[in-house]
Amino acid sequence: MSSKDSVIGLINKRKARHALPRELYIDPEVYRQDLELIWHRDWVFAGHTFEIEKPGQYFTLQIGDYPVAVVRGKDGQVRAFHNACRHRGAKVCEHAQGKVAKMVCPYHKWTFELDGSLLYAGNMGTGFDRSQHNLKTVHVEIVHTYIYVCVAEKAPDFERFRSAVSPFIAPHLLENCKVAFESNLVEKGNWKLVFENNRECFHCDGTHPELLNSFVENLSVAGVGGEDDPELLAHWTRCESAGMPSRLVMDPDGRFRMTRIPLSAGAVSYTMDGKPAVAGRLDNSGEADIGALLYFNYPSTWNHFLGDHALSFRVLPIGPNETLVTTKWLVPASAVEGVDYDLDRLTKVWLATNDQDRRLVEGTQAGVMSPSYEPGPFSEIAENGVCQFDDWYCETMLTRLQGPVPLKSVG
Repeated sequence: MSSKDSVIGLINKRKARHALPRELYIDPEVYRQDLELIWHRDWVFAGHTFEIEKPGQYFTLQIGDYPVAVVRGKDGQVRAFHNACRHRGAKVCEHAQGKVAKMVCPYHKWTFELDGSLLYAGNMGTGFDRSQHNLKTVHVEIVHTYIYVCVAEKAPDFERFRSAVSPFIAPHLLENCKVAFESNLVEKGNWKLVFENNRECFHCDGTHPELLNSFVENLSVAGVGGEDDPELLAHWTRCESAGMPSRLVMDPDGRFRMTRIPLSAGAVSYTMDGKPAVAGRLDNSGEADIGALLYFNYPSTWNHFLGDHALSFRVLPIGPNETLVTTKWLVPASAVEGVDYDLDRLTKVWLATNDQDRRLVEGTQAGVMSPSYEPGPFSEIAENGVCQFDDWYCETMLTRLQGPVPLKSVG
């Protein structure tokens, strides 16, 4: 049986409304297929435009097999490149972030312009054609500072997501923001377990005391209720009258979803007392209590927007049993640390929540690796979001596995 048929068999073995079979979380070949069929094909959230405001600023990320550099050009344009020198493959941009006049490979000093064109290659002889050895480009799309990249030769449609998410995040004026703090947490668990954990708050009562000072799970995020919930409907109506789109929008294929939910009574931000963490606002709505805008876009990001700050989360797989979760706290560009916000107060809730989630994911990974593991049923009350994620994963993988494009890893 080929690896392709094996993965199809594992997915077909899953019972409806149950967790995934053990091998889909732990098997290296399944991980290989995840990379090739999802991470190497889809749009992946990379970072924000305000992280590279000046020409020559860059940041790097690893998308499965592909090291990628995202660079601001002299013309102000944001571009992305495969971060592999066209000489012998060394990483051209060595660091997580930086600023350069030119991109110079540290190995043999091949030098590239900020638009990726090769400027200098020593000792290559008179017949060498520089124009044939520019850095290879990676697809880039930007929506209200969110930089998405795709390493596939042909990128999938982005406009459906753009048109859905833009009305929600545009009022938050992210173009005038900065990163106040960044956290990078390696969770020793499969990327699917990381997303499953995010898609429900069934576990929150016993695990996230800091978060529950302000956050209240609303099942509408999972597509349950909404129009029949008077409190939620009143919140949507109030926010929308202030110019803040709020009603749930769902991708027909299940890849993205966005909605605005109320926080607990009296809370307007993710802080220990529910009061704002940052002086000033991210929006001009005039509405003091806009709750939290939540949006996710599989496979790489979930996000929270409040009145005073926002949080972007990026998920990147490192290996079958390791995932990098990057969290960025976004505040107005004019906000001054120690004057307009206290960093500990701003970050305390989600630093604690992220670490608590890490422990849950790692404990689950240890459990599913046991030969005794048997997938259990999802709660029809509290785990519809997890079920939706697993359904999306299985449907996406089956569609692509059974399609006409052969896998590179299959002989």
